[in-house]
Amino acid sequence: MRILLVEDDHTVRNFIAKGLSEAGHFVEQVDNGKDGLALATSERFEIVILDRMLPGGVDGLHILETLRRQGNLTPVLLLSALSDVDEKVAGLKAGADDYIGKPFSFNELQARIDALVRRNRNEIQPQTRLTVGDLEIDLLSRGVKRAGQRIDLQPREFRLLEFLMRHAGQVVTRTMLLEGVWDYHFDPQTNVIDVHVSRLRQKIDKPFGRPLVHTIRNAGYMLQE
Repeated sequence: MRILLVEDDHTVRNFIAKGLSEAGHFVEQVDNGKDGLALATSERFEIVILDRMLPGGVDGLHILETLRRQGNLTPVLLLSALSDVDEKVAGLKAGADDYIGKPFSFNELQARIDALVRRNRNEIQPQTRLTVGDLEIDLLSRGVKRAGQRIDLQPREFRLLEFLMRHAGQVVTRTMLLEGVWDYHFDPQTNVIDVHVSRLRQKIDKPFGRPLVHTIRNAGYMLQE
């Protein structure tokens, strides 16, 4: 599983990350609310482990509430040293799927994670189609249509379009595209993104007269009607 761990306590974070990594999971770790919010809202994880109290002005409840406002149903397990009933109720009302107080055993944490992910997989049907306006892609057949007309895309163009559609209505930065489409974790300082966006526009926008891919000045791109 790909797991996001947002925890500012170095000892607790390493304890959790080490155990989950040894169990075969990939753990993305951050130690503050600002970075946690950015990752949680821009990338896909099977579960988010979220500390209630975080530094930097963005706490766990804010991250949780933002995810739920955006319609993101990724399971969230809330961690907190605040163990009174009112705090637990506040976390669950904000959209947490489970709540565990500190200190805790790793075996209990692992069991709760497994239960949440298992429940989520049973409840959510796999998404096979993405639609924005009259643009549609089929994730199984890799087919693309706009206004009922078939559009042929190269594999990288398809990945770029899929990424934009999964983040429809959101600003997608250059860094997000490099990591999500090209698997680069550094900026190679080339115009590869500009070239592929231009080619994509020629195919999905130009023939239809109404653009869906928009440039957001000094920020990135956005796919929207």
